[in-house]
This record gives sequence, structure tokens and C-alpha cells, in this order.
Amino acid sequence: MNQNNNLEKKYKTVKSSKVTISELMLPSNTNFSGKIHGGYILSLMDQIAFACASKFSGSYCVTASVDTVDFLNPIEIGELVTMKASVNYVGNSSMVIGIRVTSENIQNGKVKPCNSSYFTMVAKDSEGKNALVPRLILSNQEEIRRFCEALHRKETKKENKNIKKTFDYTSSESIKKIELMDIKIDL
Repeated sequence: MNQNNNLEKKYKTVKSSKVTISELMLPSNTNFSGKIHGGYILSLMDQIAFACASKFSGSYCVTASVDTVDFLNPIEIGELVTMKASVNYVGNSSMVIGIRVTSENIQNGKVKPCNSSYFTMVAKDSEGKNALVPRLILSNQEEIRRFCEALHRKETKKENKNIKKTFDYTSSESIKKIELMDIKIDL
């Protein structure tokens, strides 16, 4: 890359990517046990990930993957759910968006953590091709930690893909592990 291209690079802070949304949970969003449906929360998480990535990149963005959604506590009807998202990591056209979800009982003010997740979003240009995203300015130790953790998850994910490609599920060792779990194989 020549010096002129380096001068044209855009840099943005993590703070510039931050998005917060809040929504009151209604009976129409419940599952069969009367709690707010996890799928509904995932849909809201996808929306805030899109908003965060689009705000940061200045481009239309699509969801490439969702890494580990941890459901920590159920959400009740009538609670105010707040989602906070920010860019944790950037690649060439991809961004890892960290999302935290809390709910507040609006009658007594008690706040509880409900979900956390990482969405990988990819910026697209007007022709649907991957678009370059701004480079990230890390402004404090917390932002550095989140960036490094996202980088570690990305590297681990790549290693796991390679292991899956070479893993022999038909080996005698694999079969023994299955049988030790009191699972029957009936081929």
C-alpha cells in the first residue's frame, strides 16, 4: 500500500460506534412459559448489531455470524430491556459487535444482566461487495481488552474449523467416547 492510501484511511473511535436501545417487554413477546422469547431478544440484538456496525462503517451491513449467545437470566413481561452495543474489533470489511442486554423491573428499579453476545457484521457497498471499514482507535484498557479477546475468539474459531476438517468421527477412539456417554449406535 502506498503512502497516499495510508493518508486516506479513516479512523474512528469505539465511542463513535456506541448504540443503546430500550424497549418495554409486552405479553405478545412471550414463549410458552410466560417469559420473553429468546428468539425475540435475538432479533433485537441483530437490529442493534446492524445499527452499530452501520453507524461505525457508514455502510449497509449484514450479519455474518453470531458467536456464543449467553442467556443469563429470563426476562419478564413489563420489564424494560436495554441493549448496549459497540464495535470491539475491525478487520478489512468485518466488525465484531459486542452486545450486552439488561432488564429493569420498572416498579422496583432492580436491574439484572440477561444476555451477552458477539455479532460479526460485514459492510457492503452499493453493489453488494464487501466494503472497507474505518480503522479503530482504542482509547482505554477496556477497549484494548475487548479487541484482544475478539482477536483471540477469531483465531480460536479458525483453529476449530481446521480441527473439524481433520476430525475422524469414525475412529475407534471417537466411538469409545460416544459409548462411554451411554449412547447407542445403531447403523
